[in-house]
Amino acid sequence: MKATLLDIEGTTTPIDFVLDVLFPFARARIGKYVETHFGGLRPEIEQLAEESAKDETYTLPLDPTEPGSVSTYLEYLIDENRKSTPLKSIQGKIWQEGYESGELVSPVFNDVPLAFERWSASDIVIAIYSSGSVLAQQLLFRHTDHGDLTPYISNYFDTTTGGKRDPESYAKIAGELGFDPREIVFCSDVPAELDAAHAMGMATALVVRPGNAVVEDAGNYRMVTTFF
Repeated sequence: MKATLLDIEGTTTPIDFVLDVLFPFARARIGKYVETHFGGLRPEIEQLAEESAKDETYTLPLDPTEPGSVSTYLEYLIDENRKSTPLKSIQGKIWQEGYESGELVSPVFNDVPLAFERWSASDIVIAIYSSGSVLAQQLLFRHTDHGDLTPYISNYFDTTTGGKRDPESYAKIAGELGFDPREIVFCSDVPAELDAAHAMGMATALVVRPGNAVVEDAGNYRMVTTFF
């Protein structure tokens, strides 16, 4: 193994922190944030306009010139738990304010910092792949209850690379890391993501943590409850 590619939610960090803390934090503030920073969100708003035009389940027209219309669609995407790239970008910016103010501190499982130290000492590259934006990932690992873990992490990948259930995403990641996929281990709590990584030749591990969904059939995936 030359690199470890890690999911976040349910793998390094408890699911309930993401669902019960981060998502509500962003949703409660998204309207005010969009109104205050509207001029600086043009790239995300353009993407949201394109997304809403193709969204068959959203019945309201999105007016990209009106902050209220934009924030209403963003709230809808949060409630639907959509893996929307512009939503993830804006959420990351809101969380940045929360982390920097001290309102947010991200928990990681106790074995994570120990594993990071061990892998780094063995010259194993540590990379992150999450549906959250790269900014959100960096913030989460910079402000953990075990201190700043970002010095251990070499690469971050988000949905701009591709969907986590798309095998081509893992081919791109392997290319960017500069390793043969067979030299990379991808760890996630979602079997469909492991299927995609396995299709590209990566080694895989199904992560079992407190609060994760029960996987009835793990198939051929090695199950791990700790990284250390």
